[in-house]
Amino acid sequence: MNFLRRHWYTIGLVVAVGSIFVLIFAWQGLSVLQRLLLANFIGLLLHQYEEYGWPGGEPAVMNMVLRPSSTPERYPLNQQSAMVVNVLIVYVVYLLPVFFPNVIWLGLTPTLFGMVQFVIHGIITNIKLRTFYNPGLAAVVFIHIPIGIAYLYYIHATGIVSLWDWVIGIVYLFLVAFLLLYKMTYSWMADKNSPYPFSAAEMRRFHIPEKLERLTKKST
Repeated sequence: MNFLRRHWYTIGLVVAVGSIFVLIFAWQGLSVLQRLLLANFIGLLLHQYEEYGWPGGEPAVMNMVLRPSSTPERYPLNQQSAMVVNVLIVYVVYLLPVFFPNVIWLGLTPTLFGMVQFVIHGIITNIKLRTFYNPGLAAVVFIHIPIGIAYLYYIHATGIVSLWDWVIGIVYLFLVAFLLLYKMTYSWMADKNSPYPFSAAEMRRFHIPEKLERLTKKST
């Protein structure tokens, strides 16, 4: 279990590479919706690796930038909660629609979820760090948003989306964001004495502590 907590995002990268081959070789047998949804699933796996693996730094972004903590290596986000939340989102919220592409609301939720992450990665985090990039932004800009635009265009151009799809999809999106991202991360699995701290290497990636130190010096 310790191995999974430490390397779930690297395993995800391997799954992403395998899924790319599936997408290529099964292309003709997949519907347009399945191609887009599978590509979006791959995009989130790459997004997660960008956040936690290379260039990494998301643990420090979460616990030192977005929710500053006196014990940033383990609170509010810790290795256990990061693994559970991200694995649930990618293998349930993102992968399930690939097998049920005609359930439009089921595909709308991950599509919208990927696109709205620009608010966090492209605006809020960059403002706080005074940067133009932070780990996760590349996948949002170059994968989630283009796929999202293509998905939304297709379902509207073909007339297969209904008002109820939008209603259920948005409600599902809010439930995912509230239960998995908010409650699970900041309440249910948050522990100031968590036995699952991030490693020193994970906390140092993308040099987040150094960036914050420089910002502090500039403001004094």
